[in-house]
Amino acid sequence: MLYAILCYASEDVVCSWSKEQDDEVMAKLLNVQDKYAKVGRLGPVARLLPTTAATTLRKVKGESIVLDGPFAETKEQFLGFYTLECNDLDEAVEFARELSEVNPSGGSYEIRPVSVFNPTKVAV
Repeated sequence: MLYAILCYASEDVVCSWSKEQDDEVMAKLLNVQDKYAKVGRLGPVARLLPTTAATTLRKVKGESIVLDGPFAETKEQFLGFYTLECNDLDEAVEFARELSEVNPSGGSYEIRPVSVFNPTKVAV
């Protein structure tokens, strides 16, 4: 089964890291990812830019309105995601646990099964 692991943390904390701190955290996260990538089970991974770079399109009374930034006011922001092919939920939880152990920002990892309903083929 394919799982999405959605990463949430305080953007203020993550954005306050020096380049050296950020590089160190990213290297540790890459080490966790590497063992899954080597066996072909790691799908796309994305790190999102800060919410200050976000734009939200919201439909209100039949009209689309474009807003700066995210719509929700929260203490934690959606920072990125992983996709991972797992045998079961326990394996997905273990991956998220490994990520959390090397990530000093704390935060949370939401784990959700993914149903691919419209796969596309890339012509080479």
